[in-house]
Amino acid sequence: MIEPYNAVGLVPTVWGVRHRREIEKNIDHLASMADAALWLSSLDLPVKLIALPEGALQGFNDEVMDADHVTFSRECAIDIPGPEVEMIAEKIAKPHKVFVMAQAKARHEEIPDRFFNVGFILSPEGEVILKHYKVAPLYPVEHSVCPHDIYDWWIERYGNNLDAFWPVVDTEIGRMGIMMANEGSYPENARALAMNGAELIYRASIPHPAASNDYFEISTRARALDNNLYVMAPNMGTYFLTQDDETPVDTFGGQSMIVDYRGQIVGKQKYGGVSTSVCGPVNIEALRHHREKSLWTNWMKDLRTEMYQMLYKEPIYPKNLYLDREPMKHEEYETEVIKKQVKLMLDRGIWKKSEFTK
Repeated sequence: MIEPYNAVGLVPTVWGVRHRREIEKNIDHLASMADAALWLSSLDLPVKLIALPEGALQGFNDEVMDADHVTFSRECAIDIPGPEVEMIAEKIAKPHKVFVMAQAKARHEEIPDRFFNVGFILSPEGEVILKHYKVAPLYPVEHSVCPHDIYDWWIERYGNNLDAFWPVVDTEIGRMGIMMANEGSYPENARALAMNGAELIYRASIPHPAASNDYFEISTRARALDNNLYVMAPNMGTYFLTQDDETPVDTFGGQSMIVDYRGQIVGKQKYGGVSTSVCGPVNIEALRHHREKSLWTNWMKDLRTEMYQMLYKEPIYPKNLYLDREPMKHEEYETEVIKKQVKLMLDRGIWKKSEFTK
């Protein structure tokens, strides 16, 4: 039996990095925050899980500055496992005996000069027990490669199955998976994790104005309710663009939350303009009981899969976009991908042209 426990999401300040060596400053800050947040939260229930939001290690300078992909890959991306992951293990996971969910822009050991957006989970012993390669970047600006961008290579290497794109790890505190940031904007990613057995998933971070305009809360709660699972959704705190900037910016707008399997917020931290945290209880046995006993709201048992398959018969987003080239910068991507995708939707008659653009 899995006894109820508390989960904690950090909402840290971050300093953007221009070189890999600068990441250590952010990890030291996270470790200091973890010491305080885990002690306070354990006064209620034992803390078994801590989440570090997307961007907590490196910031988002590759996106904000429209950085060259190859240069960032060589100078700022990390390896998982690697020295930075070992720091997190030694400073957070091991001393506190907690699982750690985290994210980093990281290289793939078989693909030179490319980086991916990788979510990972550490055991209390500091071992990497899950790696997830983000499948839905923040399309207008994020430069990381995703598996669909090198689809033919990916399925040859990993297969064409749920584990290849949405892995789940079974642990003593529940089955866990990763759904970072913009991945949660698409219901299919949470559903894929749930169909692969997930009971608790990670979803962080979303910037302002999406966070403060309720997009973050609506989609996060919907993903939890749709699939009867917990969602850990800590957002980022204030952001220094560089190591020596003196004025931080609240780029993310707060709204950190932990949502239960009924879509209800069980932990919230509305404020994001400072380093803080969010905490909430997780009851995996109650989730499992609900899935087994509900006559109605355990929705996944009712999926009429034969009908739904026709929704995805025709391809929409182009696969293998970066199989033979590095990712595009912002302006090229808007011209070569976004505008063409909008035209595709209009040409197929899925969307109707507005009067503003006629």
